[in-house]
Parts: sequence; structure tokens; C-alpha cells
Amino acid sequence: MAGVVHEAPGSTVRLRPVAEDDLAMLRRFAVEPGLIGLDWAGFQDAAAPARRFAEDGYLGDRSGGLIVQVEPPDAPVGYLSYLQRESGRAPYWEIGIVLLPEWRGRGLGWRAQALLCDYLFSHTPAQRIQAGTHPENAAEQRSLEKAGFQLEGVLRSCEFRAGAWRDGWLYSRLRDDPSPL
Repeated sequence: MAGVVHEAPGSTVRLRPVAEDDLAMLRRFAVEPGLIGLDWAGFQDAAAPARRFAEDGYLGDRSGGLIVQVEPPDAPVGYLSYLQRESGRAPYWEIGIVLLPEWRGRGLGWRAQALLCDYLFSHTPAQRIQAGTHPENAAEQRSLEKAGFQLEGVLRSCEFRAGAWRDGWLYSRLRDDPSPL
């Protein structure tokens, strides 16, 4: 993973495998209401991160995750997930990101998502990477666009959140789309 790095003014954004010390942050995402923003879907199993780490270190063939780290201060600031899906016989990736609240709004999210796309396009034959967001999440919409994604459309009533069915916005980046990094 040495090549999954982006130098930004004043800091370096790095993606790295999950380490045992990161499990506390991943448990927080599962049990702290609101910590992950609009994606909060209720309390999750706090022991699941440790089980997944023991199973494959979050580096499975069809799903996984990487830690977003900022240097300095050499701190984990979030988590990126990737999940392989298929359309017909063609595999593609769906990605997601969560940053700790104190690290949002600093331009780290788009860099991390662009790094993950470059990594997946370099190491898998997938032609497509997609990500969804909420219509009210303007910050993530800007982040995805800066990371090279294009809006494809609205997914009507695609998720149940906060007591109601909600729309989602679907973005994609194709292998031939230029990397913003």
C-alpha cells in the first residue's frame, strides 16, 4: 500500500490496512448515535469490527475497508469501505466513507475516495466504481465530484432512515475517467 498516498498542502492523506488499534474507532462508528452523520441506522454490533478484523483484516476479496490516515499528526481520521457487486457478469465496486467529525470539511474525503478509486482500478479489472449519498448531503456531493465521480441520477425511496423512506443520489467513476490526483 505504499503507493496509496496523496500529498495535500500541509498534510499527507494515506490509505492503509486496518490495524488492531483502529478497532476502537470502528466500534465508535457502530455505537455512537450521529457519529457517522446521515447514515446512522441505529446501534450495531460493537464486537463486529473485532470479528471482521480476526477473519481477514478487512481485506476480503469481495469486500473490505481501509483506514484514512493524515500525516501529520499520523492519526486515523476515518474509514473507507468497498464492496464488490455484479451487474450481469460484470463486477463493479461500491464505496463509502466516514470521517470523524473533527476532520470533515478539510478536503480529506475527496482525496481519500480518489485514492481508493485509483487503487481499485490498479488492482482489479472493474470498469466501474459507484457511490451513493443523500440529497441533503451537499458536502459529500462536492467530495464525490472532486474525486472524479459523475452524478448518474436519483434512486427513489432506496433507503429507510429516520423513520421514513428516503431518496439517494448515485454517482459513478469509470476506469477511463481521469483521476483528479
